[in-house]
Amino acid sequence: MAGDAPTLQSGLALTNTDSIRSFLASASSDPSLSEDLQRTASQLSSQPSVSYRSIRDLWSASSPESRPDIGRLVDGSVLVFNSPKRREKSEELQERLRKLADMEERKAYRELVKDITPKKDPEPFSTYKDQLGFGLHVALTMFTGYLVGYAAFRALFDRSTVMNAAGGILGLVCGMLVETLIFIIRASKEDLKSSPSVSNQKKGQ
Repeated sequence: MAGDAPTLQSGLALTNTDSIRSFLASASSDPSLSEDLQRTASQLSSQPSVSYRSIRDLWSASSPESRPDIGRLVDGSVLVFNSPKRREKSEELQERLRKLADMEERKAYRELVKDITPKKDPEPFSTYKDQLGFGLHVALTMFTGYLVGYAAFRALFDRSTVMNAAGGILGLVCGMLVETLIFIIRASKEDLKSSPSVSNQKKGQ
């Protein structure tokens, strides 16, 4: 009836009652059991809880004449539940959680200071629509300047094709200069608008 030594704590566990201790004490000196089973029974007898599988293996290997009824043996014993091992978070998950926490902190900070942080004025021609509109306006102005210059020089130099073309080119250049001047004026106005807000912010600090 010799067998392999059972695992001390595996699977279902029971509290070690007086009846179980008495059975283990007798099994530890039972000559019909192997030395491994006797040693296991001796070790289990001093523990607060024992594996049901170990009790069952020892009971099965014991002599039917000397072993108690299995029902009476475990009567009065209660189940022992072990807490599951805490799962460790992977490095990738920890890094992602740190990034999410940092994003939440930044969002909370922006929400906290939104009333005292000056709003940034949009840059001129920052959108595609503004750039397209400005380009069309420049092209129209230059084309108009060319026509005006061409018509003016044609009135002065009726039969000179070269002079007429030169007048058109001069009108085109004048239109481009006008657009450049308008752009400079608009940019200067934007700078003047942003300057008071920066000064107020420094005074508030």
